[in-house]
Amino acid sequence: MRGTSKRTEPRFLAVTGVLLALTASGCAAMPDSGGITKVELSQGSADKNLQARVYPMAPGKGAKPHELLTGFLDAVTADEGYETARKYLTEGAAAAWKPEAGIRVLSSTAIPGGQDVTDADAQAPVTVTVSGQLVASVDEKHSYLLVAGQNNNVSSDFTFVREKDEWRIDKLPSGVIMNETNFRNSFRQVERFFYTAPDPSAVAAGNSGHEVLVADPIYLRRRIDPLASAAQAVADGPSTWLSPVVRTAFPSGAKVDRVTIDDSKVAHVQLGSADLSEPMGCRRMATQLFYTLADQGKGQVERLELKGQRGSCTASRADEPATGPGALAGPTPATQYYQRADGALVATEEGRAGDPVRGVLGKPQSNSKPPLGAIAVSRGGFQAAAISEDGHQVYSVQLTDNTVNLGDPVLSSAAKSGDKEDGFASPSWDGRGDLWVVDRNQQGQRVVMVRGNKPYTVPVEGLAGQTVQALKISSDGVRAALVVKTPGVAIRSLMFGLVVHGGTPQAPTVKITGLRRAAPTLTDVASVSWAETDQLLVLGKETDRTQQLYFISTDGSRSTDTQLQSADSMMTVAASESRGDSLTQAPPVLAMAEVKQADGKPSEVKAYRLVNNQWREVPLIDKPRSYFYAG
Repeated sequence: MRGTSKRTEPRFLAVTGVLLALTASGCAAMPDSGGITKVELSQGSADKNLQARVYPMAPGKGAKPHELLTGFLDAVTADEGYETARKYLTEGAAAAWKPEAGIRVLSSTAIPGGQDVTDADAQAPVTVTVSGQLVASVDEKHSYLLVAGQNNNVSSDFTFVREKDEWRIDKLPSGVIMNETNFRNSFRQVERFFYTAPDPSAVAAGNSGHEVLVADPIYLRRRIDPLASAAQAVADGPSTWLSPVVRTAFPSGAKVDRVTIDDSKVAHVQLGSADLSEPMGCRRMATQLFYTLADQGKGQVERLELKGQRGSCTASRADEPATGPGALAGPTPATQYYQRADGALVATEEGRAGDPVRGVLGKPQSNSKPPLGAIAVSRGGFQAAAISEDGHQVYSVQLTDNTVNLGDPVLSSAAKSGDKEDGFASPSWDGRGDLWVVDRNQQGQRVVMVRGNKPYTVPVEGLAGQTVQALKISSDGVRAALVVKTPGVAIRSLMFGLVVHGGTPQAPTVKITGLRRAAPTLTDVASVSWAETDQLLVLGKETDRTQQLYFISTDGSRSTDTQLQSADSMMTVAASESRGDSLTQAPPVLAMAEVKQADGKPSEVKAYRLVNNQWREVPLIDKPRSYFYAG
């Protein structure tokens, strides 16, 4: 068989959103009470453009293998599960096939063309191969993983035999094969939440007992009982990648019977035969479920009630102590940011002129202290890290009236060259009060964590010869975004890593492990900031393309919900990891840009703030150096 035919239009029956709504309203009765009912949550802006609900077609009588394979690939995308898809299989294959084993997402699916089988071929099995370029995979725990590289061509064989005088698929790969378009139509990203694992070395720092929720992104069916699926995904435990740094309150094997939402925006979750009579354990499980369902139904879930065979409890955003995502992002308002100039460091809130911070950093620089470069303010707002302008020293400075000088550096680099890409860079604070910096000394590159003014070198496993150029630590302290550089190649790419703490308070250990590529098509990453607890704001570009702004999830995928305008003139971006109580608004964003002037005048540095997806110019302080949020 020669030639290939790329499938661009799936064969399925579809009903537009408007027609579907009219049809549903014609057969539904008005409720006579305000009791609990099962509802579909609004899935956000991404779903508003999805007007088709997929209804699969069963195999036609006398259909040949090529036609059956096309129908089967369409049927696995259906909004009813895999019942119709199994009709394309022999009885034995239908019983053995495990679609939940995972998904291979291809850029497109190609089936070889050519002459199909005839009646004379009926006694011999027929094999048809599906091929395409692998874009990503989704494992049995629903975790999405981008596939890096250019040569990712894969193929899968489907063997057909005659059963009851009809061709059927007898052998096929485990899991599901789906093209990227159908995958985006059928699946959506959902954040499930787990608690940070205890840090055995943090007792002396006084923070080992405060755990917070960490987002674990997964992909679930958009329209097949999305609430119950999300709740069950929480009960099943974290992804393989995140599991070393988180834990769950759910017992192994926990099953969710049903999820409903009432008119008061209360989600009711029935948890099988579980014993929920222990209040603290029940409350911890309910909190995980609440934030998962609240994230999925932006603004439509305000409280959650969890019930088991014995016992029940509730959870909401108002519960104390705060453990929700972003709880360690700091007590400062999400709208507060810092302006750095040659004169002083100023704390500014939207709509206000701002005030100099307390202590030496809030006063104009003088000859009595070294010129400073990058500065980062801790998430609590009471301490700052300052790097000397030559990149050789790191200072940890209290933002109090009693601080009259920088004091001794907590770190010194052996870097001696005048290269601007040598020495310390990228100061970043986690919510536990630890400071992170990168020493780009070409004779001994390292990542360093400073705890209590004492430095600890942090091994980064899996770099494979690359070097870390910049680092941003998440507020929960268990994930790091790394900008890495390959020697001899002008490529700065983005990776995620897990931060694993160990040891004792007297002898702590820490390492970054589990490195995974993020947005592998980006070849130059200029600036990175955590925009929420589960995604980054990245200023970067692809090969032969202009610089753009991207929201990138911790699973490495780009957000398709929000598109930000950017320009080649942008130099840095910053975002707030904390959005306060808002689940529906985008996080605050700042950007600095070098704007060319008319008539040959020198370029100007300007700052912009993102308001309602529009960039608005920020009044400049004298000789601006940087604008940033806490962290």
